[in-house]
Amino acid sequence: MRKESIVYEKAFNFAVRIVKMYKYLCGGKKEYILSKQLVRSGTSIGANIAEGLEGQSKKDFIAKLSIAFKEAVESKYWIDLFRETEYLNEDEYNSIYQDVMELIKMLTRIIKTTKENNFEI
Repeated sequence: MRKESIVYEKAFNFAVRIVKMYKYLCGGKKEYILSKQLVRSGTSIGANIAEGLEGQSKKDFIAKLSIAFKEAVESKYWIDLFRETEYLNEDEYNSIYQDVMELIKMLTRIIKTTKENNFEI
């Protein structure tokens, strides 16, 4: 794991939670279709951050983290949907919702700061 990147670590841990949530939704709730969308977007966040951290330019870094941001926003949509359709109870929802919102905020700040600064990655 990339210990030098807090956002990468948070995204990796979020992906682990999403995979466990997928298992829970498939096993306990018998939901197989929508949860695949969540596992795809939720695990893609960290993968795009990892690619961005290895990017060869500031432009490449911003592009990959922008994709990670979009995947986080999509994940939030699916999490909201699972709450509204009662696949997640309020406690389950609140726990995972806080994680995805933290990622969205971190990615927003990183992208904005990188665009404003003239340093290379």
